Amino acid sequence: MDRAPANGARLEVRIHDLTASPHDDGLDAASGPHAPAARPRFQVTRTGTGRPAAFWQSSLESLEAELHAEGSGLDEAEAARRLAIHGLNVLRPRRQRMLALQLLARFGNPLIVLLLAAAAISAFTGDVASFVIITVVVALSVTLDFVQEYRAGRAAEGLKRSVALRATVVRSGKPREITADQIVPGDVVQLKPGGLVPADGRVLDARDFFVNQALLTGEPYPVEKRAGETPGAAADLDAASNAVFMGTSVVGGTASMLVCRTGSATSLGEISDSLISKPPATAFEIGIRNFGLLILRLAILMVLFVLLVNALFHRPWLQSFLFAVALAVGLTPELLPMVVSITLARGALRMAGERVIVKRLAAVHDLGSMDVLCTDKTGTLTEAQIRLEKHLDPLGRDSARTLELAVLNSSMETGLRSPMDDAILRHSEVDVARWRKIDEVPFDFERRCVSLLADNGTERLLVHKGAFEDVLRHSTRYEAGGPGSLKPLDDAARGRVVELFQSLSLEGFRVLGIAWKQTARDHVHAVVDDESELVFAGFAAFEDPPKASAAAAVGALAGSGVTVKIVTGDNELVTQHVCAELGLPVTGVLTGEQIQAMTDPALAARAESVNLFCRVTPPQKSRVIHALRSRRHVVGYLGDGINDAPSIHSADVGMSVDGAVDVAKEAADLILLDHDLGVVHRGVLEGRRTFGNIMKYVMMGTSSNFGNMFSMAGGTLILPFLPMLPVQILVNNFLYDVSEIPIPMDNVDREFIERPRHWDMSSIRNFMLVVGPVSSLFDFLTFYLMLRVFHAGEALFHTGWFVESLATQVLVIFVIRTRGHPLRSRPSSILTATSLAVVAACVALPYTPLGANLGFVPPPGLLFLILAGLAVVYLAAVQAAKTWFYRRFTTG
Repeated sequence: MDRAPANGARLEVRIHDLTASPHDDGLDAASGPHAPAARPRFQVTRTGTGRPAAFWQSSLESLEAELHAEGSGLDEAEAARRLAIHGLNVLRPRRQRMLALQLLARFGNPLIVLLLAAAAISAFTGDVASFVIITVVVALSVTLDFVQEYRAGRAAEGLKRSVALRATVVRSGKPREITADQIVPGDVVQLKPGGLVPADGRVLDARDFFVNQALLTGEPYPVEKRAGETPGAAADLDAASNAVFMGTSVVGGTASMLVCRTGSATSLGEISDSLISKPPATAFEIGIRNFGLLILRLAILMVLFVLLVNALFHRPWLQSFLFAVALAVGLTPELLPMVVSITLARGALRMAGERVIVKRLAAVHDLGSMDVLCTDKTGTLTEAQIRLEKHLDPLGRDSARTLELAVLNSSMETGLRSPMDDAILRHSEVDVARWRKIDEVPFDFERRCVSLLADNGTERLLVHKGAFEDVLRHSTRYEAGGPGSLKPLDDAARGRVVELFQSLSLEGFRVLGIAWKQTARDHVHAVVDDESELVFAGFAAFEDPPKASAAAAVGALAGSGVTVKIVTGDNELVTQHVCAELGLPVTGVLTGEQIQAMTDPALAARAESVNLFCRVTPPQKSRVIHALRSRRHVVGYLGDGINDAPSIHSADVGMSVDGAVDVAKEAADLILLDHDLGVVHRGVLEGRRTFGNIMKYVMMGTSSNFGNMFSMAGGTLILPFLPMLPVQILVNNFLYDVSEIPIPMDNVDREFIERPRHWDMSSIRNFMLVVGPVSSLFDFLTFYLMLRVFHAGEALFHTGWFVESLATQVLVIFVIRTRGHPLRSRPSSILTATSLAVVAACVALPYTPLGANLGFVPPPGLLFLILAGLAVVYLAAVQAAKTWFYRRFTTG
């Protein structure tokens, strides 16, 4: 559903659950008594009509009576009771199924269904051994998969909850911070700038309270909300001046609200199903999907080939069918979902140790793949310890008048206070107590300024503070020596003022312009149109020293293949000064004005080489990110303000910091607990380690599985019996999967994490086609030795090839897990122990009763010696093929 703004333009809206990441990773959040069963809800009705009334149309007294609410808020017992009735305050409550049902759901996997069908057929035909073995293998695989993924999911969910959206509610008369999903109808919630409105409700009291509700109404500018009654208002949301709605954001001022509707009963919840649009697939999701399609095609071709060959040789249909099923299972890396989940979850936990909280698991991979990081300057390259160093008049002289006006404006501003406001207010020696605030035009990122209407009993002034260029543009006069000596701001005077501004900027000062004008004493409402014909009073110049660690962090990111681009609202002179102090080379500069005049293709071409984007608005920041993504870059964005939220959402990897405003944190995939680029760099390395272990499983599974399955398919052409019985294939595959379970805990070579890596299906396919045939070559050599040297019958052949196949499959892990020489890359101890244990079990199996039930026989000792020699030669051949492959098909 789209709501049309007043100008008729069509508004595209994307909804995100306020308690979940903007890219849902599928982990359930709701559980237990909070599950959303049939839920009665408080509903206000107009007396005598029987029709539901919009809650903002009713009187506050009747609303409070209906909700059984008081100004002191609910007590904890009543809040818990209502939470049990209404459920969690989320748009789409996610039901937590019983663990048994979650486990059973895994049996819906098509491969598992196929195996269970094979087990059933075996039972009906009297093949009890096959039935038992297939059943045990399926049960062990499913249970192992479930337990590992469940533990990984719980760990990741715990990290997400640590940075969940929070709200301040009044409970039993005292403010208390809770997660937003615990809010219930009747709660009293306190709202402040930068926060998201967590539910629908009535405004109880407000002070210069402005809300951006374009999400619901399409209004492009913030609207002011006031307490009071609007009984004659229409039911439309844009008429509700006394109500606020879930998902909208607070731009300025403070307020308290009485919660009337939560979760799916809110205005946002009622339309969320039709508005929710799935975010574009990430690079990680696309890679997994393409890999699955590749394996599916190979499995279908192999199975059809085997069935055709066995039909031509008139072999028993049941045995042929079971063999084909086992072949498909053997080719499929069925542990991939588990390996991915565990690896990503472990990556998220390790990143938490590096002070980075992951909200979307796939973002771990995306961070490792990131090759461009866009970031603001303040707090990232600088200390964010801003000091007001100079307050000058238009002639460059120290000015107490400029300082007084700046303090007056900042002390009465109710919007989101900036660090520069805090720096101004540290000048406590300035007394503005005689002034009384009348009204305010809050800050917004298009105007880049804020205006206060104030009165001291003798005069009423509009005090204007903001970006120098904008303040100067609206000024027509300037103070030549105080408020009594005003002169026209002609071209010559403007030139001198601009020259002074540029000299301050070149010294590294961030500069705000201060202006004012006198208004009539009966002027009570300040509006944007009042910001004209101002008197330019002077400059407030701030210093924000560069971070000592910033140069090293940027250098480390560059050394790891990540280019840092600065996207800031500051002017280019200040930004270049900071870069010079940090020793960061500037490769090009684009200003917001230049970006505005560019087409998207032109911007994409320039953005490739430019690394400073200055004086940019929020929409221009998003354009820069889209331009870089259009050039096939994986782009990260780090921001913490209201104006950063669209850019955070536009990036491949959105990052914010723990102290950021709610709208920025909600849009982010990753939350940095320290506002430091060094943290980002450490997170990048962890992301690459995670991706490295996923690729190990993919490369090992596809190459060795493909080689073995190709050998089996080829063996059906030359052998008078099946190369391996179906149950033997399943046991082989299960033991191999056990050996690969520790891969998420494995070490990753330093060379792999030195630069960004991406899913490359052509590389995976080529690696499979290069290494797989090497495996098949040694399999066919084993066939020859078994048939010609040992004159093996069916049972001994199966035994010999089972041992050779599994041993080489497992041991080749140590070759494929590294791009370099395996003796110079140390695997994790648990991977080594598990792999060697599986090989030992494989060798011992033919001598056990279980081995006899599987159809194995004890082989002669000489066979083991020959197979050991073959394994050594095979590993050397794979190492040679791998080295040739990386030299031939890769560049780094």
